[in-house]
Amino acid sequence: MAVFDTPQAAFGALRPVCVQLTRVQTVENVRQLQAHLAGVSGAALQELQEYVLFPLRFALRLPGPKQERLVQSLVQCISSVLAATCVKKQELLQELFSELCTCLAPPPSSGKAAPLSEELKLAVIQALHTLMHSAYGDVILSLYQPSTLPLLGFAVSLLLTLAEQEKAKQIKISALECLQVLVLQCDCREHRHLDEDESQQCGDLFASFLPGISIALSRVIAGDVKQGHKTTVSAIRLFYLIVGLVMADKQLARIPKSKEKLSVEHSRISELMIHRGPDWTKSTAEKLSLLLHKVVESSSIHPHWKVRLELVELVHHLLRNCSQSLVDSFSHLLKALVGLVNDENSEVRSRCNTVLQEISEQRIVAQNRALADVLSENLHSLATALPRLMNSQDDMGKVSTLSLLLGYLKLLGPKINIVLNSMSHLQRLSKALVQVLELDVTDVKIVEARRSGPPGPLQQGVQKGRCQKKYFRFFTEEKVFQLLQQVCRVLGYYGNLYLLVDHFMGLYSESSLYRKQAAMILNELVTGAAGVGVDFLQEREVPLNVDDLKGSITSILDEYMDQVNWYLVTSNDTEESSPEQSVQHLGLAAHAGGTSSSVLLLSPEPPVTTRTINSNIWQICIQLEGVGCFAAVLGKEFRLLLLSALYPVLEKAGDRTLLISETALGTLADICEACAYDSVQCLINENSDYLVNGISLNLRHLAYQARASQVLDTMLRHSDASLLPLVEDVIQDVLSALDQSYNSQASTFLRVLQSVMTALVQWFGMPSAEEHQQRQTDKGHSRALSQGQQEVTMTSQEVERFFLDYVSQKQIAEGDLPDLEEEEADDAPLAEPEPNTDTEGEAPMPSHAQLARDVMERCIHLLSDGSLRVRLKVLDVLELCVTVLHPHGNHLLPMAHRVWPALVTRLINDDPLAVLRAFKVLCTLAQTCGDFLRQRFSKDVLPKLTSSLLSQAPVSARAGPVYSHTLAFKLQLAVLQGLGSLCEKLDMVFSCT
Repeated sequence: MAVFDTPQAAFGALRPVCVQLTRVQTVENVRQLQAHLAGVSGAALQELQEYVLFPLRFALRLPGPKQERLVQSLVQCISSVLAATCVKKQELLQELFSELCTCLAPPPSSGKAAPLSEELKLAVIQALHTLMHSAYGDVILSLYQPSTLPLLGFAVSLLLTLAEQEKAKQIKISALECLQVLVLQCDCREHRHLDEDESQQCGDLFASFLPGISIALSRVIAGDVKQGHKTTVSAIRLFYLIVGLVMADKQLARIPKSKEKLSVEHSRISELMIHRGPDWTKSTAEKLSLLLHKVVESSSIHPHWKVRLELVELVHHLLRNCSQSLVDSFSHLLKALVGLVNDENSEVRSRCNTVLQEISEQRIVAQNRALADVLSENLHSLATALPRLMNSQDDMGKVSTLSLLLGYLKLLGPKINIVLNSMSHLQRLSKALVQVLELDVTDVKIVEARRSGPPGPLQQGVQKGRCQKKYFRFFTEEKVFQLLQQVCRVLGYYGNLYLLVDHFMGLYSESSLYRKQAAMILNELVTGAAGVGVDFLQEREVPLNVDDLKGSITSILDEYMDQVNWYLVTSNDTEESSPEQSVQHLGLAAHAGGTSSSVLLLSPEPPVTTRTINSNIWQICIQLEGVGCFAAVLGKEFRLLLLSALYPVLEKAGDRTLLISETALGTLADICEACAYDSVQCLINENSDYLVNGISLNLRHLAYQARASQVLDTMLRHSDASLLPLVEDVIQDVLSALDQSYNSQASTFLRVLQSVMTALVQWFGMPSAEEHQQRQTDKGHSRALSQGQQEVTMTSQEVERFFLDYVSQKQIAEGDLPDLEEEEADDAPLAEPEPNTDTEGEAPMPSHAQLARDVMERCIHLLSDGSLRVRLKVLDVLELCVTVLHPHGNHLLPMAHRVWPALVTRLINDDPLAVLRAFKVLCTLAQTCGDFLRQRFSKDVLPKLTSSLLSQAPVSARAGPVYSHTLAFKLQLAVLQGLGSLCEKLDMVFSCT
């Protein structure tokens, strides 16, 4: 279609369709007009604007019901004309405005909203939006006169109803954007901006609409999140623009005290106008304060970051323009801003910090008070309500509350000591933190998780900084705990460290209910004081004094490692918990003093509940984490504190409770990194003299023996063979202590002996299959040489030595073992002529083998102990001893001869669990003592095993699937799997009869 550039040509093309539409109002005629409009230029259409709009407006004004499709087509066509032209007449603007609003209005006879389609509503809203933008120059101001107040109120009411009640997101957003244009606060640059006088006039006019608009918008803002973030953002923007216009300090300052009479035709309109005097301002500010509180509460926890960002803009706009009029709302606005300082979104945080800095610099503060005073008051109120809020809010509410608390502390910055120096403020804040951080100690899994025996391969490294996940009573969200950590760290960064440490140490000592929480807070305070992991807005005024930090850490460590706080009951197992219990009671007695101490020692022990044990475990773990934090803070300076801290941490690394031992290992790794040790092994080896001395001293006291054994256990598990010469004397002390108290402490010392032997096996190793085969080959080769299969000249002494060795080996195999002293006496004269003999029996015994023989000596005596637990541990240790003594047959065989009777008893007449362990020991012995065991095994053990298998065979043949889970099945399976290889190692020959 050709383009009509002149009004004459355009008129000729448009006249027929306009006449047709005037005669017959149908959708098809509207579409024809729309199609012809596409070929008309903007300049030509501007000349014919009223002519083209006439049939469209005529069709809209016709009385009677109309089809929605027709109305929608008419409105869309009007919108097209307005988009291409400008409205230059005030009457036309007002008439079009009224006619479009009427399309949304219900019929006069009906009080209910018209059942209009969503498409029609959206078309009318967009047409109103286009009309407001098409007004040329000052024509737009004709709508904002007292005489048009009813018309504006009608439009505002319709648009607010759509924004609040419609379900379609696009309609809600379009209605809010149209309202923003209607109140002359449009964001686009083309829209006319008002000067000061015009803004004053519009402010007077919009004051009549402020209550309705603000209330409706607050409901939209606090609405369901399903409405979408764009709707909420638009509502917040419109809220602060209209409030900022009507309540602007500059405008209110120009308002006369008395209301001027307006020269209007109707007195009713005069009554609708609001006089923004002092009384009205005060009353409106009070009501707006309630609405702002509602807006802040809902928007600050909105899941979408753009809503929270728009809330920052609301605070900034209102504080910049209405700081005097909205004085009562300052705390709400500041609360919103402070709560978003720690927002998870970087844009929100950045904008929030910028606005806060601007507020602080311009000193836009309510009632001319200092910002610190307002923050202090709000902080005091929040700390008072914090426990209640933590009880009543969900996790999202807790995040919002704690973000607010953290924001107040960050804003106070160096002025935080103003709050801390007030005892009431400090007490409220500290009690709030202690109550919020209360742990959930009902999980029985913490108590049940026990560390098994020493692992096979020693741990080569430990993960550093292993903080155990904690479960709290009042929250589950990890973000809540992170905010609490930041609160404590900011307190430590800005606050007086001595004051804070002294106060929370007082809470630590005051009650066991506060002890765990106070310890967590102390750990974070020290971390924050060192500037580690602290998010702050401004640097502190006084730099950190390392001596002050070290003094605070020393006092905390002394309290943590006091016997009453360090050695707590962590198990219901009397065998494991008795040393700690005795130490704890000793500590209580020492604290009580006087004659009452003896009463405490003699009084029956109260029953220990699982909850108490769980609480004790967490307390120890938190204190261990604190030691790691302190090491990280001090760095190499922490080496000076190792003399008091390392030994207790090693004790806990050997604890049977899994949670404690893992936490202690993480602490050791933190200490290594802080003190510049390459590994835990280097840490132990370089401090071994101090540690060995501590172990030796504690082994002399019955109550401390278990703790000393734990330290030695940890040292052995995390070191190498270079440690052995340093701890040999200590291991001998352990053996001596076992000899003296094997009735009561056998299980404790057997654990450390198991660690010793496990370490020896790891360090010196078991011979590989190739080495074992080579040793057997060399042995066979030696026998061949002895029997004269090769032509070798032998001396008389060598022949005599051969026969003496043969007789000795035969006697050992038959059980006729001479006394070692007599054997040494007989051998001494023969050894003199051959000082350089290469016989294995004459070689000096290495220290680790000597140690293994000494341990095996104790195992022989304890193998018949009445406690099944002790017997099982003895069998485990015995197997390790045999492995270490494997290369030293001349020493192993006599020990095997001595252990054989007790081992046979375990194999044929003991608990099935002990039989299973004893069979493992037998298989290990067979690898090294084949000749020695052959006759004894076939005579003492094999008949019993075969008869047991035969008797068990019918039972297992008839058994169901559950049988595979029984101990009898496991024992039967182990014997069947090992018996063949055992007979092969013993070189046994069976004849078929």
